[in-house]
Amino acid sequence: MAATPALDLEAEPSMDVILVGSSELSSPVPAATGRELIAYEVKVNQRNIEEICLCCGSFQVHTQHPLFEGGICAPCKDKFLDALFLYDDDGYQSYCSICSSGGTLLICENPDCTRCYCFECVDILVGPGTSGKVHAMSNWVCFLCLPFSRSGLLQRRKKWRSHLKAFYDQESKSPVEMFETLPVWRRQPVRVLALFGDIKKELMSLGFLGSGSDQGRLKHLDDVTDVVRKDVEEWGPFDLLYGATPAPGHACDHPPAWYLFQFHRLLQYARPSGSPRPFFWMFVDHLMLNKEDQDLVCRFLEMEQATIPDVRGGVLQSAVRVWSNIPAIRSSRHSALPSEEELSGLAQNRQSSKLPAQRPTKLLKNCFLPLREYFKYFSTELTSSS
Repeated sequence: MAATPALDLEAEPSMDVILVGSSELSSPVPAATGRELIAYEVKVNQRNIEEICLCCGSFQVHTQHPLFEGGICAPCKDKFLDALFLYDDDGYQSYCSICSSGGTLLICENPDCTRCYCFECVDILVGPGTSGKVHAMSNWVCFLCLPFSRSGLLQRRKKWRSHLKAFYDQESKSPVEMFETLPVWRRQPVRVLALFGDIKKELMSLGFLGSGSDQGRLKHLDDVTDVVRKDVEEWGPFDLLYGATPAPGHACDHPPAWYLFQFHRLLQYARPSGSPRPFFWMFVDHLMLNKEDQDLVCRFLEMEQATIPDVRGGVLQSAVRVWSNIPAIRSSRHSALPSEEELSGLAQNRQSSKLPAQRPTKLLKNCFLPLREYFKYFSTELTSSS
């Protein structure tokens, strides 16, 4: 499917919008506490909304909310950062773009947007009853996609993408900087170099690769022993470098640490020099590396690993260790992490039982979804890659 073009702000609107004037924002009598009083504080007490946390209504503001005019307190800031780039299996973000709460969310139906909003934020900040109107719409466009910047008290920040990057870089504990997200008109098809594991099926199921020559491209290499910098420069440039130790059921032709050394070598070749363009990398260990090797990866890649488990029915079915600069890989909102003893037991069972070859799709699929903020995708319907 061809990529849907960006919204033409000069064209007749084809999606439903809600215009909320000041008359719809009633000034409640202060019979409640917290964020329910945001409208009262702003409209009656004339308090600057930048002095109020948009997420909880606290006056103990730590910094500015990165997407909308208003403050954010320290606890809500941590919650926001933890949920910022998390996605569900349907390809939409998992949490509200304002307050980072979960549950039932209103989804933006602009095909180039993946953001969601909770009912409470919409009713409190846009106007009472607005969430019900939005829920009844057939094709709703969210507050970051609308051609106008204000909806009730909700005012989109100017240059919110730059604000978001600055917020992330200053407030997060990530060892790597975040690349500024790109508007849809600047996104290009992704160019991928995959080492030791072919992820073409996974990226096609996510819509990043299509069947046409202009719908992204992937080069897969299993043997990189003789690859030199000139080769990578001729094949490139690349936007994503992927590497992994052998998956269960695949032959391991080298010591496990060899895969790290080769990945790190080619990372130096593929990384753009002196260019601010988004460039992502991911190294995955299918529980092949021992503790000494894991420490080596952390030193080479300058970050701690994230463990992503597959737990079904309370039983650990599979897991991978991941090092990557893709946002949200290290989020604490991933399901409860297994202990090292559980991971060691799982690795031993894999080696002794000679399990059939498995693809990384179930565990890694959602890890690639934040790339939708940077690159074109050619299908809005996610498919199974199994």
